[in-house]
Order: sequence, then C-alpha cells, then structure tokens
Amino acid sequence: MGELKDELREIKELLREREEPKKEKKFKIPRKGKVTPKKASKGYVTVMKINENGFIDFSKEQIKEQTVMVDGVPRIATPEYVLHWKKNPIVVLPSWSVKPYSPEEQHKESLEDGSNTRGYQILMAKMKSETISTKKSMGGALKWIIGIGLAALIGYALITGGKG
Repeated sequence: MGELKDELREIKELLREREEPKKEKKFKIPRKGKVTPKKASKGYVTVMKINENGFIDFSKEQIKEQTVMVDGVPRIATPEYVLHWKKNPIVVLPSWSVKPYSPEEQHKESLEDGSNTRGYQILMAKMKSETISTKKSMGGALKWIIGIGLAALIGYALITGGKG
C-alpha cells in the first residue's frame, strides 16, 4: 500500500512539472556583436550576417565612407540600411550580396506585387463596418414590425372587448 502512495506522489510531481509554464527566453544580441552607445556614436554597427546555409553570425563593424568591411568585401551601409533594435544599430546582411536588407525596398516591392498587408487591413475594417451597420438597420426594422404587430393586437383586443 505504501509503494502505491509513493508512485502516486511521483506521478503528481511529474504532472505539476509539465503544467508549469516555461518562461520564454528573450532574444539578446551576442556580446561579440553588441554595440555600446559610445561605439555607436563613433560609427559602429552590429552586422547580422546571414550565411548561405541559413546560420547567422553577429559582429561589430565600423562604418567608413558609408561601407562596412565584412569578410574582406566592402558592403553598403548607408542610413537607409541601418535598422535599430533597443537602441542598437543593426545591418542585416546576406553573405551573398553587397547590398544589405532594406525595409524601404521591401515595402515598395510588396506594394508592387500585391503582398502588402495594409490593403487587407483596410478591406477588413470596411467589411466589419458594413456588417455592423446592416445588423443595426435590420434590428431597427424588426423592432418596428413587432411594435406595430403588438399595437394591432392590443387595439383588436380593446375593440372586441377581449373576447376571442
């Protein structure tokens, strides 16, 4: 009997461990790629290099003459390519290109090929407002019809004296 109780306690403990929500780890830039505010004022940026195999490397590089040297190759680093994450300047750089990721270019591309979400958001808002307005107008008409029907029923009952 004592063994059974011990096994039940162990099972309960295992279930509690499973039920406890695990804390999500917050993303932190690795130390070798993190740029301090003092370094950022001197023109340093975090370079997030995406390798051809899909892995990512972080490094600190200084912008000189609007370029950064990565793997012995000068890469473009104008202000339109510098992103910011928690006050940390970042350049997202595919290893196969001298041109970094640009949010402006991606936005223009999405507008041209129709994959931009902004249009869908506007359409959804319009569709929601239309469904809400039609429900209200039907509700009002239905109330009037029911009200007229009740008034007619009461009027009929008054005229006939309640005899049915």
